[in-house]
Amino acid sequence: MSIQVLAVANQKGGVGKTTSSLSLGAALARQGKKTLVMDLDPHACASIHLAYYPENLKYTVLDMFYADKVDAALWDKIIHKSEDPLFFDFAPAHIRLSELEMDLKSRPGRGGILTEALAPIKDRYDYIVIDCPPHVGVLLVNALVSADLVIIPIQTDFLALHGLRLIFDTIRTLNRVLPNPINFRALPTMFDRRASACRRVLNLLRKKLGPKMFETVINLDTNFREASAKGKVIYEIDANSRGAVEYSLLAKEIANENA
Repeated sequence: MSIQVLAVANQKGGVGKTTSSLSLGAALARQGKKTLVMDLDPHACASIHLAYYPENLKYTVLDMFYADKVDAALWDKIIHKSEDPLFFDFAPAHIRLSELEMDLKSRPGRGGILTEALAPIKDRYDYIVIDCPPHVGVLLVNALVSADLVIIPIQTDFLALHGLRLIFDTIRTLNRVLPNPINFRALPTMFDRRASACRRVLNLLRKKLGPKMFETVINLDTNFREASAKGKVIYEIDANSRGAVEYSLLAKEIANENA
């Protein structure tokens, strides 16, 4: 199966979800892949990180959910195109995405809105990376259903294993009604090789998940914090840093599945 739409999801916060979405998007773009990063989180962390403030934007992904018809012309208004060919295009979020739960309550097929909406732009991009909201609801369901691969960042910490169970429960529930099971892989993040607890969690994950885990491990790197503080991605801070190299390895690992 060709992998094009990547949903970065975990129902526990603070595991590197937004960092992974932006860093992976940048890594794919730097490897010559035309990439779109989409912020589907009402907290709009990825959008604010890149200085796309929802209150100042005329169009966001929110408009896609309310549109009678989603065509390329609407996407042209929502998507901010990068002038740098080695950077990704971006579709910003809006805090009013949180209202969709009630507003779409009676809409038929509400879980497949994003899947249909992406059709007019799929031929523009090699990859579409979705930064998902942390809670279960219509937004997360739309992202998971539309994805060719769900990437689950897991902090290598025992408390983070609870978030893994939550997202697995959600995937199992959806798999009961979907024609094809959701394809997922776990991505260990914030790994500190000096900490024995981190090493134990990583070994436990590898034992439990086997091939459902990426080979790539994302280590702790202060450049991620530096990038966040400056509204940049890690490649703009230090393209040769450990974190940058590791997300490049992750991008190659994903691309190899399409080879």
